[in-house]
Amino acid sequence: MPKADVVTWSDLPAQTDGEAERREFLGAGASLKHVVIKAGTSAPRHSHAHEQFVMVVEGRVLLTCEAGPVDLRPGMVIRFDPDAWHSADFVEDTVLVEVNLPPAS
Repeated sequence: MPKADVVTWSDLPAQTDGEAERREFLGAGASLKHVVIKAGTSAPRHSHAHEQFVMVVEGRVLLTCEAGPVDLRPGMVIRFDPDAWHSADFVEDTVLVEVNLPPAS
């Protein structure tokens, strides 16, 4: 029988590195992450083997990707193909929600 899981972000364990706090909710075919990043943090150019959607809940991110620079603000969503490169500078304390889909097999 299909089931449903309900969580509160604060009930999930946090992974913290001093610049960001990540909480992950795993599903059968995707993961959802709640990420809180401090202003002044930079993420150097990188990519992921999976498709990724990122929604800005709070704050501001100056993103650079193949499409050029993007000034991400609350309510904006960006989608990356697998292996699409991007880098980011977090101008303000920022809250993101990420949806990560596994690579096609």
